[in-house]
Amino acid sequence: MRELIHRPRRLRRTPELRRLVQETQLSVDDLIYPLFVCPGEGVRQEVASMPGVYTLSIDQLVEEAQEVKRLGIPAVILFGIPERKDEMGSEAYAEDGIIQRAIRALKREVPGLLVIADTCLCEYTSHGHCGLVHDGEVLNDPTLELLARTAVSQARAGADIIAPSNMMDGFVAAIRSALDAAGFTHIPIMSYAVKYASAFYGPFREAAQSAPQFGDRRGYQMDPPNAREALREVELDIEQGADILMVKPALPYLDIIRLVREHFPVPVAAYQVSGEYAMIKAAARLGWIEEERVVLETLIGIKRAGADMILTYFAKDVARRLQSDR
Repeated sequence: MRELIHRPRRLRRTPELRRLVQETQLSVDDLIYPLFVCPGEGVRQEVASMPGVYTLSIDQLVEEAQEVKRLGIPAVILFGIPERKDEMGSEAYAEDGIIQRAIRALKREVPGLLVIADTCLCEYTSHGHCGLVHDGEVLNDPTLELLARTAVSQARAGADIIAPSNMMDGFVAAIRSALDAAGFTHIPIMSYAVKYASAFYGPFREAAQSAPQFGDRRGYQMDPPNAREALREVELDIEQGADILMVKPALPYLDIIRLVREHFPVPVAAYQVSGEYAMIKAAARLGWIEEERVVLETLIGIKRAGADMILTYFAKDVARRLQSDR
């Protein structure tokens, strides 16, 4: 047998060697933790389809955020559950809306933690769609004004980053213009530039109480088979002033994350969505997979595909693991 000169296994032999040559590093600095905030006091209600995830009143949100900061996670993103809903989604842009109050509380009580505000109407509309509706049709241009008002109210409350997730045409331009006009030229926009009409959003809609009351969102969210269209969406958002680009969901769209990373020199975020979380949790509870290893493997895969930051409900668990590995 010919003598083997090249032996890749030499660099896999021990944990120290594997760590030395590891090509992709996952850091706590890469993580963003999603949080759901609701009215009331002392509320900490677990989401049935997302074990370990809770809807929190503002006092409980502050405690959760303090733990997030202690773990070294740099940012949270907030989703609101309003006291009332209407066809205009007016609680989304109310100065005393649930998100606006939550932002002010976090900036006051947890200084140094980045607060990202999800900017959409679906959680606040009685019909559950991301925009104004007329005769069963989601209206694009009239919705832009309300999204802009929402973004300004969130920035005024103290949000560090505005993250519009509605997928209306021209939403980044409308929000950028409104923020600039209101004196918030320094506030970056993390655009949900590539948001697919995915079947993986079910648990989130339960948590945020945002399922559409009729039809679906395929008329404005992207069709899963399309990849070139994703590049067009990203290009448009960059032209309109987006500072960070997001791909959502993450695992079924690793190829899209890679495409965006290779074509555009801007920070890329990926959202490991509720359905991805719920599947891992369910399989782990049944003993079919080893949860901790699977979580780390999926996040490494998302990072390897090109994501600079990852929104994940596993953020606290991963931060604890990374701390213990130091």
